[in-house]
Amino acid sequence: MSWTDERVETLKKMWGEGQSASQIAKELGGVTRNAVIGKVHRLGLSNRAGSGGSAAKAAPKEKPATAAAKPAAAKPAPKPKAAPAAPAPKEEPELDENGIPISAARRAIIPAGQPLPPQPSANEISPEALAKVSEVEKASKRISLMELTEKTCKWPVGDPATDDFWFCGLAVQQGKPYCEAHVGVAFQPMSSRRDRRR
Repeated sequence: MSWTDERVETLKKMWGEGQSASQIAKELGGVTRNAVIGKVHRLGLSNRAGSGGSAAKAAPKEKPATAAAKPAAAKPAPKPKAAPAAPAPKEEPELDENGIPISAARRAIIPAGQPLPPQPSANEISPEALAKVSEVEKASKRISLMELTEKTCKWPVGDPATDDFWFCGLAVQQGKPYCEAHVGVAFQPMSSRRDRRR
């Protein structure tokens, strides 16, 4: 399909009448709605009276004469607007060695080889559970990340940044990611935790 002078004139006429691009495409035949829109823009016809803010809307309508006969009601004085608050000075974000801003989430990541944050203290975990974990870890399979399956306990032991890091590897408790001993440490009832804090 080529844009002949006759087809362009038809497009201009229909566009000026407020016809949609789909209607113009149907009338011209062999052309899509998008092709019509593209040609309209290339011809500079995109602003027309029928789109969005039409010329009819631009001209305000005059009020009927009856409105002038009524006495004007006293308008209340406008309330003074509060002065806008001065914007707070923008803090410069902390940048890393590559000039990339460091987000709070990135700041929370502990680099390899650094000490881990304080873990739950022993007094928060029942002595029975600790004893059981200690015994289980002596008998655990000490498997690597690549050896984990849905049937092996995924309890991590040690510092991931060191070579002496491993997973328990014993058989998991039904519906849990850990063996029975590690489930006892990881999933404690809320009431028992609350009681130990008192």
